[in-house]
Amino acid sequence: MICFLTSKHNIPDSPRLNPANGFAAALRDALPQNCRTLIVCSSPDNYDKTDLYSGSMLDSFKLEGYRFSQVDVLDRRNQDRAEELVKNADFIVLMGGHVPTQNRFFNEIGLRELLAGFNGVILGVSAGSMNSAEVVYAQPELPGEAVDPAYQRFLPGLGLTKAMILPHYQEIKDDLLDGMRVFEEIAFPDSFGRRFYVFPDGTYLYLHDGVDEIRGEAWVIEDGTMRKISENGDVTVL
Repeated sequence: MICFLTSKHNIPDSPRLNPANGFAAALRDALPQNCRTLIVCSSPDNYDKTDLYSGSMLDSFKLEGYRFSQVDVLDRRNQDRAEELVKNADFIVLMGGHVPTQNRFFNEIGLRELLAGFNGVILGVSAGSMNSAEVVYAQPELPGEAVDPAYQRFLPGLGLTKAMILPHYQEIKDDLLDGMRVFEEIAFPDSFGRRFYVFPDGTYLYLHDGVDEIRGEAWVIEDGTMRKISENGDVTVL
């Protein structure tokens, strides 16, 4: 299995796959010709969102000259076929969206177990990358989540990596949620005894041959502090 766990797969404000840090080239090298593709949703009951996102994703690949022999989208409409769809896929895309919503769906269909022995390529985007961890840090995102004592910030994930990823750093670094700064007042306190890897768009975690590599610019949040660990162009082995 080869995994690309990205903050975002495309260039900002463009449908083209992002060439930064060798992402587009490495993905092309990893994918077989005319492969069978499965796109796994983030919101299983929001069919319009799923169809829009999956169509946009496919347009990005078409622009790069990819040709797929088969494309399926997995959501509530066909979740009873999840085992068959995963087994038949060469390339699996885990969509972006709301982390806890996607996490519940992954657990409902037993995706972690279905991926055991999968020998193809996985692309995670945003929430899909976050939910790929052994333990997922579901950083509060929607209004009310940061102050809700019942909101679960740590969830069981797919177990593809131990790295807990926080994506889109350049977009959300100054954001406020429920009157709190999303990093300094939410993520920093949650990091005691833990380590979060913070990615801007253009950075990705590349999993291959038992090795986890950060390719590109990244930071670590750990025990209430944040430090930069790499620059664009760097390859950092975890």
